[in-house]
This record gives sequence, C-alpha cells and structure tokens, in this order.
Amino acid sequence: MRQLKQLTAVFTIMMIVGLLLFIKIEKATAYAGRDIIYYNDLLHRVESDLKLGKPEEEIESEYGCAVIMSKEISNPELLTMYSEGALVLDLVVDDEYVGKVAWNDYKENHINTSQTFIKAAIILWISVLICGYLLLLYMYLGLVRPIGNLKEFTEDIAKGNLERPLPMPKNPLFRGLAEAFDIMREELRSAFNRERQAEIDRKEMIQGLSHDIKTPLAVIQAACEVLTTKYTRKLNGLDKFAGMTDGTDSKWAMTLKDEYGDMLDKVGSISGKAESISSIMSDVMHVSLEDMEKVEVNPVEERSDLIEEFIGRMRSYGRINIHNHIYPCLVYMDRQRMEQVIDNIIGNSCKYAGTDIEVYFSESDDILMSDGKKGRFLKVTIKDHGQGVDPEDLPLIAQKYYRGHNSTSQTGYGLGLYLAKTYMDKQGGGLEFYNDNGFVVELLLKKV
Repeated sequence: MRQLKQLTAVFTIMMIVGLLLFIKIEKATAYAGRDIIYYNDLLHRVESDLKLGKPEEEIESEYGCAVIMSKEISNPELLTMYSEGALVLDLVVDDEYVGKVAWNDYKENHINTSQTFIKAAIILWISVLICGYLLLLYMYLGLVRPIGNLKEFTEDIAKGNLERPLPMPKNPLFRGLAEAFDIMREELRSAFNRERQAEIDRKEMIQGLSHDIKTPLAVIQAACEVLTTKYTRKLNGLDKFAGMTDGTDSKWAMTLKDEYGDMLDKVGSISGKAESISSIMSDVMHVSLEDMEKVEVNPVEERSDLIEEFIGRMRSYGRINIHNHIYPCLVYMDRQRMEQVIDNIIGNSCKYAGTDIEVYFSESDDILMSDGKKGRFLKVTIKDHGQGVDPEDLPLIAQKYYRGHNSTSQTGYGLGLYLAKTYMDKQGGGLEFYNDNGFVVELLLKKV
C-alpha cells in the first residue's frame, strides 16, 4: 500500500510540473495588442528618410518594416502582407501618396511562440523521460529485483542449497516476505541436518553393533567347534562298547551314544544359526560402511589414565601385561571411539596370534604432524608374540575389507584395523603398525 501511494505521488508531481510549464508558455506568448502611437512615430521617420533620399533597404533594416513603393492594391507583396495580418500604413512624401509601409509583427510573434513552444516541449519530454527512467529504476529496485532474488532463492532451496541466506530488501513490502522465506530456509536446514545426523547415527549404530556382534559370534562358533570335536571323540570311544551283544556296558554305551549324538545335533544347529547370523551381519556391515567416512568423531580433552581403564576391560580376551603406567596428562580423544580402537586391536591380536599381549606407555615430543609442525603425543604400544603379518600384506592391512593371507582360517571382515586407523586420525592422533617378533601397533594421542 505504501508503494502505491509513492507511485501516485510521483505521477501527480510530474503532471503538476508539466501543467505549470505550459502555463508559463501561455503567459510568455500572450498577445498584448499593437501600440499605434509607436507605429505612427515609425511611419513619420520612414517618410522623413524617404524624403531625404535614404535607400529603401536601409530603412527596412532599421525599422523592421517592408516598404512597398506601389499604389496598386493588387500588388503581390502587399497582398501577402494583408494575408499574414501585417500592419499596413500609407506612405506620403511631400503631400504625395507614394506607396505602403508594413510591419508583419504577427508573423514574428508566431515564429517566436513556435520556437518557445518547441523548447518547452523538448524540456517537458526530457523531464518525462528522466522521470520515467527514475520510475523504472524504482520499480526495478523495489519490485523486480526482490522478486528475482526470491525466485533464485526458491531455486536454490529446490536444489538443496540451504546455506545461502536471502538478502533483505529495503522495500518494506518484500522485507516481511523475505524474512519469512529465510526463516523457512533455516527451518529446512535444521530439519535436514537433524535428518542427516540421525541417518549417520543410525548407520554408525548399525556398524558398531554389527562389528561388536562378530566377537561373540566367533566365540560361539569356536565353542561349537570344541564341543563338536569333544563329543565326536567320545562317540568314537564308545564304538567298542556299542558292538557288544549283551551286558550292561553295551546298554550304557548305546545310551551315551544317543545322548552324544543328540548333543552333536544341537551343537550343529547352534553353529549353523551362528553362521547365518554372521552372514546377515556381513551384509549389513557392507551396506552401512559405505558411509563410514562421514561418521563424526568429536575429540575433547580427557584424562590419559582412561586408556588404562579401557585396556583393563579387555582382559576377557586373554592375558594382557601392562608394563608401566601411562603418563598422567590431558589428551584429545573421543571416549567411545578410543575404546572401540583398543577393542579392535586387542581383539585381533587374540584372534590371530593367540598369545599374551604386552602393553607399554611412553611419550614423544617431536613427532612431525600433517601441518609440518612438531607435536607432543602419548604413545600406546600393543604387542603380541605371534607370527606377525606377512610382509606382502603389511602395507595393505589397514585398507577397508582387506584380509591377509594368514587370516583365511579365521572369520572376519577386514575392518578392525581400518576403523581403528580412521578413528585415530580423526582424533588428531595416528596409528602405526609393524612386525617385531610379533605384530606391534602403536597408538598416538595428541597432548593438550
């Protein structure tokens, strides 16, 4: 409504200016009548000059008149003067009528008025043109450009670009609309971020659960193998009793053989179900791990002695020898990710080496970081006494899904060391591994 009033005011002012300009022209061209006394005086001067023999051309130039030395009323020049409304007076020299003298003041007045009108029309045209351009500029800045910005803004939203804020126009008519659109963008971005974070959390949870389930599955399958071997051996030992034709030992052997056979069937069923679950979790992990690079790791300042606590919780894997205490300080780490890293490293050592695990803590103040500067780190060294990793596999074992040649007899997905290295890198630290009378993994945590 305010813009409509402004446009109306601009148009009204422009029309008033035009009207005033034409009124001024009309006043400037108003005819005030002829001064007969003035022209009679000019007539006497012309007659006196003719009497003195002054040339007609000089007289006409001096008094702005036309001298017609003809007594004929039908003289063409005289007829033209009459037709143009000129003032025509008789010339009398020495009491003798000799011709006419005429002042064509109407024609001159018409020419002057025409020139004045043309000038005024040009000025008015230029004024209207300037006002029109100003009006167009105002409409562009106040209407067209804000609408264009809104159009580009909606196209960005349609493309999923929710980071670009909408410029706030000065026009109050569009400011409220632009603010509403920008609020909508913020809400959409927040909703999209929440949805994306929820999706990441879901995939991360699936990955974590899937990876954590593999350990108890491996234990169940190993237990099933042990039970299968045990009861198979017992069954083989009962064959000599089962072949007897009579006696208590024969009946006892047949009874035990039935029980052991039933036990083997149940163990086989458990092993088969565990294998099915393992296959399903493998598929789930392959799907969820496609986006694992997007999983957020949020390192914060934590106590270094938490590392010892995490390692202490892993004693269920086997014997873990901690040779010294960790240096008490603050380090950057994500508790959950760090515990997963330690679980993966120790779990792999127990699975592939099956020996005692040695843990050492140390410090290093001169490790070169990715930005070229030296950093201060805590080092956690985890070592087993197994055969180590094949030299050909060593450069590749931290890659996703890669499994070494000596792992064919063990279940797994080739993800433990990959996830451990990924999490350590995102915590601002690092992970190194090598063979030294066993497999050695060094974890680096950046000091605060």
